[in-house]
Amino acid sequence: MAMHPSRSCFSVLVVVYLLQYKLFFVHCILNPLDFLALQSVRKSLDDMPGSNFFASWDFTSDPCNFAGVYCESDRVIALNLGDPRAGSPGLIGRLDPAIGKLSALTELSVVPGRIMGSLPQSISQLKDLRFLAVSRNFLSGGIPATLGQLRNLKTLDLSYNQLTGDIPRSIGTIPGLSNVILSHNHISGSIPPFLSETLTRLELKHNELSGYISPTSLPPSLQYLSLSWNRLSGPVDLLLSRLDRLNYLDLSMNQLSGCIPSRIFTFPITNLQLQRNSFSGPVQPGGQVTIPTVDLSYNRLSGGISPLFSTVQSLYLNNNRFTGQIPGSFADRLLDASIQILYLQHNYLTGMQINPTVEIPLSSSLCLQYNCMVPPIQTPCPLKAGKEKTRPTGQCNEWRG
Repeated sequence: MAMHPSRSCFSVLVVVYLLQYKLFFVHCILNPLDFLALQSVRKSLDDMPGSNFFASWDFTSDPCNFAGVYCESDRVIALNLGDPRAGSPGLIGRLDPAIGKLSALTELSVVPGRIMGSLPQSISQLKDLRFLAVSRNFLSGGIPATLGQLRNLKTLDLSYNQLTGDIPRSIGTIPGLSNVILSHNHISGSIPPFLSETLTRLELKHNELSGYISPTSLPPSLQYLSLSWNRLSGPVDLLLSRLDRLNYLDLSMNQLSGCIPSRIFTFPITNLQLQRNSFSGPVQPGGQVTIPTVDLSYNRLSGGISPLFSTVQSLYLNNNRFTGQIPGSFADRLLDASIQILYLQHNYLTGMQINPTVEIPLSSSLCLQYNCMVPPIQTPCPLKAGKEKTRPTGQCNEWRG
């Protein structure tokens, strides 16, 4: 029996279609769900002027060859959106929720640009995700509490955005977190406990965080802690005494109070920033201080200045309530240029043993004005130190009394 001509043509078309379909999937072996997810990501983003990141995103070719797409077998395992070279224009648009369909993803990053809107809740479906970085964009809204479901996450960087709300407590329960960078946002509330015993970097500076920091809320594994420019309050001596692996500490520009623990000066810190708080009481290091930069200015610290600070290269003790004579070891180290900056202005100090005819090395800066003495040596001070050389006698007598 002869085949009807129309049925014969249909059969040929089906065969041709199947051959094309087969050839396409021989060429592009990517999982269909990943393929569709990448299409959605592309539709929601564009290159900013000067960027040609998406030029290679031609969906008639293999997406595993796209810029920023990295595959293993038939799955996308890393997605780095935007040209990573310094100064390159970024991307504009929003992150499509379909990004959560890339279920094998271990790394997701977006270069600085103009990504707006909220961070998609669907990212919490990426159970293998270890690295999430979307910094220096315009993300808004809250940090999804569901990010706590990313139990393999090591690095979370959402810095320099416009995020609001608090830090979800669920994030602090992620067991293997190493780096949390949420600085330069509008995040409020208190700092939740972080339970990860591998957390080494915590950056929360330039936010609107407030309240007390529990002595046990941060793990002793921390090496880098930056909480400056917030509204944190209360004592931190018990907390700091536990963090003996710190090599960088910045708690400046808060409302922290209480004493500064002597133990902290023995930590392997290269930069200690505690200025502009309400710390009070004497400061007595347990041994010679080898931290290169120590800034304790603009607090309420009192008592004598310990000679153990004379080994610090840049020491800011100005605008406190220190009293008594300045130890002679400071003069010795100033004259041999071991001290680069020694700011002691705006205290209640009564003297310094130094020859008034000596010249301070050009590489060193000394400021003594507005104390309970006539500065024994005239040196240039920063402009904000004011013009008065000596504190009024009445203030000095009142402080001594």
